[in-house]
Amino acid sequence: MDLNTIWFLLVGVLIIGYAVLDGFDLGVGVLYLFARSEEERRIYLNAIGPVWDGNEVWLLTAGAALFAAFPVVYATVFSAFYLAMMLVVVALIARAVSFEFRGKLEGPGWKSLWDWCFGLGSLLAAVLYGVAVGNVIRGIPIDEGGTFTGSFLGLLNPFALLCGLVCLAMFTMQGAAYMGLKTEGELQARIRGWTLRGWTAFVVLYAVASLAAVFTAPHAFQGVIGNPLFWILLALFVAAAVSVPMNSRRGRDGRAFVASSLTIVSLIGLAAVGMFPRVVASSIDLANSLTIYNAASTPRTQTAMLIIALIGMPIVLAYTAYVYKVFKGKVVLDEASY
Repeated sequence: MDLNTIWFLLVGVLIIGYAVLDGFDLGVGVLYLFARSEEERRIYLNAIGPVWDGNEVWLLTAGAALFAAFPVVYATVFSAFYLAMMLVVVALIARAVSFEFRGKLEGPGWKSLWDWCFGLGSLLAAVLYGVAVGNVIRGIPIDEGGTFTGSFLGLLNPFALLCGLVCLAMFTMQGAAYMGLKTEGELQARIRGWTLRGWTAFVVLYAVASLAAVFTAPHAFQGVIGNPLFWILLALFVAAAVSVPMNSRRGRDGRAFVASSLTIVSLIGLAAVGMFPRVVASSIDLANSLTIYNAASTPRTQTAMLIIALIGMPIVLAYTAYVYKVFKGKVVLDEASY
């Protein structure tokens, strides 16, 4: 295994960490739109209040790792998705400030404004992440010089939008599974219902997206049949996905959340296996695709950054585990709550 492959795996791990962790708090934001009372809204906010900002760090770290290991990919992708990324930034800012601003005044109109910012910001971010992934899998117009030659509207193609809906359903399922751990009573029962609805929507949409990918992105299926890792991840995906509704119906919220998380892990793993060694496919000519070799930084840079990553990542993981341990358990509202 060379440095390029190691960095492909490391970037993948960071993306998985973000999808699992920030996926549930974006999903909670989507569910927030359906809250029935002020108390429920406060429970949603305080369920993710201590951890949401730490979850988003995983995305920033993934971007930094991409810049260090595959700078050509970073330059091309961020140029191609510039407007979409700006929309994501606006959505994330809107949901971030909602935590603090909604409680500054007591008027219902004021709180309603920030409630919509929080919910719609979460929904928009979830959809746009899926749209970005859909375009990466499908391929974007990259010429022989590695330059993006398309437009923003071209990124809003049917396959990418379908992937956006898949991501929205997946994060909603993940958010509901997480809220099952943080709630009790009648609200918890309704949350479990949302876990099942999110799971159903995810399974249906993913099946449609997979069928569409066969015709839209056939290159993602080249060589996977003979790859043992593909079958291992596929088995994990099926087992985890089937376990989500089974555990949720039986009130095993911890197992349902783990199963939902493993569903996301295996799904991203399957996509990575199909793409490897490409990082971004070219829709003009597959020969123009950016791979872990033609888009990589120098071996010296990758080695130096690998040393930093091997020191820093265990610290981040330990801190993350500590934070979740401190704030585990059901949400209890008090004067210090949002």
